[in-house]
Order: sequence, then C-alpha cells, then structure tokens
Amino acid sequence: MKKDKVNQVFRVGRTQELIYELKVEQAMTRTVITVEPENTMEDVRRLLKEHRISGMPVTKAGDLVGIVSIEDLIRSLREGNTQEPVKQRMSTNVVTLYADDPLVHAVQKFERYGYGRFPVIDRKTRKLVGILTKADIIRCLLRRLEINYHEREAQQDKPSHWFADLPSDRTAIVLRYDIEGGNFQKAGEASSTLKRNLKKLGIPSEATRRITIASYEAEMNIVIFTPGGELVATIEPGKVTVTAADRGPGIPDIELAMQPGYSTAPDWVRELGFGAGMGLPNIKNCSDEMRIDSKVGEGTTLQFTVFT
Repeated sequence: MKKDKVNQVFRVGRTQELIYELKVEQAMTRTVITVEPENTMEDVRRLLKEHRISGMPVTKAGDLVGIVSIEDLIRSLREGNTQEPVKQRMSTNVVTLYADDPLVHAVQKFERYGYGRFPVIDRKTRKLVGILTKADIIRCLLRRLEINYHEREAQQDKPSHWFADLPSDRTAIVLRYDIEGGNFQKAGEASSTLKRNLKKLGIPSEATRRITIASYEAEMNIVIFTPGGELVATIEPGKVTVTAADRGPGIPDIELAMQPGYSTAPDWVRELGFGAGMGLPNIKNCSDEMRIDSKVGEGTTLQFTVFT
C-alpha cells in the first residue's frame, strides 16, 4: 500500500510519540486519597473538599474494592443521607490500569469510557499503587516536553556520517529483534530499542517518531495474536524499512483488518488495554509505503517504509 502523494504526509508530533513511550507509572499520582467501605458519605464530602479532588478509590486492607465520585456524593446530598456507608454508593465494577501499561492505553481508556480517573494497580500484586487523571497525563507530557527542550538546547543532535563514511553501491544497516508472543511485560521493548538506535544513527526526529509508533503497533500485533516473530529494521540512505514477520494464524480478510476499530483480540486482552483495533490503520498513517502478505495458518509479513 503506497501512500497517495496527493495526500498530506501523516505527521507525528513529540506529544504523540511520548504517549507511546511513557508508562502509566510515570504520570500517575502515587499518593492516593482513599476511603474504606464503612466510611460515610460525609467522610467523602470532607475529603473531596479538603483535597480538591472529584473522586477516590475505596480500599479494604489495601485491596481495591470500589470507587466513589463526586456524582455519588451529590446524589447522597440530594437524598439527605450523607451518613450512609460508602459501600452503599460506590461503584464496584472498577476499570483499572496497570502501572506498567504504556500511557497510550490510558488515553484510549479515557476516550472509551469517558471517566475522570482510573485507579492504577500493580500487575503482580494487584495492589493499588496510584491514580491517574487526564490532568496527570497533561502535567507529565508538559514536564517531558520541557526536559526534551532543554536537552536539545544543551546538545543539538549531530547527524551521523555512517553512510558517507562507508561508500558502496548499496549500504544498509540491519537491526533485528525477536518478539515473544503473549509476553505483555516485555511488549514494546523492541520498538523502544529501535528508537534509541535510530537516534544514534542520526535519523531525523520526525521520521523516528513515525517509525517508532508504527513499529510499536506491529510489535503489539505479534505479541497479542501470535506465538512470536521478529521485527527487522533496514536503514538505508533516505529511508528506513521495517519488516514484522510472525508465525501466527494469518489474517483471513486484510481489507477488513485495515478498518479502524476492527479487532479480533479476546476480551482478556482488551481488559489489559490492548487490541483496540487501531494497529494497522496507525501503521498505514505513519508510513509512506506499506504492504501485508498473509497466509491463514502460516503467518503474516508486514512491511512499511518511512522516507528520511
């Protein structure tokens, strides 16, 4: 799939790149104001006012058992029943985030659910370790953008002279990464390493951002849907080509798979924050050329190119 030259090239800003790069734990608030199920709604009113927040998790012996919001308090006030226990008003069907989730998954959940906050739990212990709001994300992004600005001022990136110093009829640097299917804790590591290497090679920032996001989406498809595969980046003068090959079930209908929001990810994967159905569309948007070859029962090879 070659991008129509009439269309404007899809551009990735530093902010978009950061939400793929950062983890939820880097943005969340670690000091969490909580209540217990036996506390009263009057206690909730006092804590919300004192700390100027609009909701809080409900915990019991450190375990997350619910969440109570200012909307719950308003209903309690209207009914004149602020002495009732929190457990009568709290929501028990709590949607959470994992501390090691990429920040992009949090952004997707805010858009999907429309909530004002998400409790953050540790993936291993399942204990509450923080809370994340949209304001937390904005503050985190602003801090990182400021740090990046000062770093660039202190030391401007110097373009690499690899290709000029290695004359040949065709010079290429090949970087290969093995991807383990089903390992969500290591998911994204290959793309992050590729990004660091592209920077060392002097690939322009805009191109690096597009390559990183597309590579991340390709890597996640391998992790979610296949037993494993590899990510191979070929860096040549003027372009970077990334090939993602897997040993998975294949794609029966590529045209359908390219539709935004279409996903065959099981529910448990969606609960982890993955499989939103935007992987292939995001890769297409970030690349200048893209093609997919897939055989049902054998696997899929996806290749995209970004001109530098």
